[in-house]
Amino acid sequence: MIGTSRDGDVFTLELQRPDRRNALNTEICERLREEMEKSVTDGGRVIVLTGQGTAFCAGADLSGDVYADGFTDTLLEMLHTIDSVPVPVIAAINGPAIGAGSQLALAADLRVVAPEARFAIPAAKLGISVDRWTVHRLASLIGGGPARTILLGAEEVGADEALAHGLANKRGDLAVAQRWAHSIARLAPLSLQHLKMVLNDDGTQSPPPPEQLAALHAAWKSYDAHEARMARAEKRPPVFRGR
Repeated sequence: MIGTSRDGDVFTLELQRPDRRNALNTEICERLREEMEKSVTDGGRVIVLTGQGTAFCAGADLSGDVYADGFTDTLLEMLHTIDSVPVPVIAAINGPAIGAGSQLALAADLRVVAPEARFAIPAAKLGISVDRWTVHRLASLIGGGPARTILLGAEEVGADEALAHGLANKRGDLAVAQRWAHSIARLAPLSLQHLKMVLNDDGTQSPPPPEQLAALHAAWKSYDAHEARMARAEKRPPVFRGR
């Protein structure tokens, strides 16, 4: 599920579920977390993350175990690992980054977008929600107004808009991201480690208040979340009840 390659001090990790558009389940989250940590242990100075095929990551695999107890914790543990490893992580976003795919992109330190890249967090269309870390990280990168459009409006952002808002840092493909990674790998590692720690101290590190955590869990366990799953299976629009 995860392809790993090394070129000097740069490791490239590739999500390899093209048949599922690189959607995430518990196993791939665990494997990605392990490969991130291993890349650092093995001496990587920069990690590039990308997806195989035409999608970066289509989100959580809704046909898999994502509604089971523990998946959200596993996903967040993986995201926080990317957020906290002491080396820069560059996401080479080769196509759609939807839902958990956008969260994966947000966990990276830098984002390189192909013309086909697009971002969306359609939690409100699925009767679920995203955690405090995701909301605060998105707002810290692009500002509260655009973040509200993506989250409350459930609207999509393309490559050009992502660049304009600061959600993306450069335009290009995997090769562009890897060249940038090699350039960064020649910089002072301890400087980069400190700068990453400070940049990521953006209001995302503190635990959520109990009422926010309760509201998140309530959404995932709601009738509306079940209704969205049923509507998807029956190929119809969901009818949400707020319960």
